[in-house]
Amino acid sequence: MLRLTVKTGLAGGAVYYSREEGIWNENTDQVYERYATALQPHLVSVKQQIPVEVPALPSSGEVCFLTKHYYNEGVKSSIRFVHMMPCYLGQWTKKATDAVKKAMDAGPAEVAVVPAPAAPAKK
Repeated sequence: MLRLTVKTGLAGGAVYYSREEGIWNENTDQVYERYATALQPHLVSVKQQIPVEVPALPSSGEVCFLTKHYYNEGVKSSIRFVHMMPCYLGQWTKKATDAVKKAMDAGPAEVAVVPAPAAPAKK
């Protein structure tokens, strides 16, 4: 129960914070530019500490396009799954009934009888 509460709190906090920042409004580009500007000094210090080439941040247009694209793909996949749910349930039910029938037709499993070890003789 605690795990569910923590997850729900984190998800709710993320949604609340993103809404307060204006990510879901029309000014998404402004939010992105504000974050890119705020992260720029930190990016410079990280480049000095780590000798790995860090790629440039993508343009806001690319980020908006990719966000919308993958969001739409997620919605399409979810709707496709809900649409196919009756078919999936039918397949799973068929597999389960076939497995039960196969187990019932096999009959009881033969158990090998192993003799008990002989008791030591008393003196």
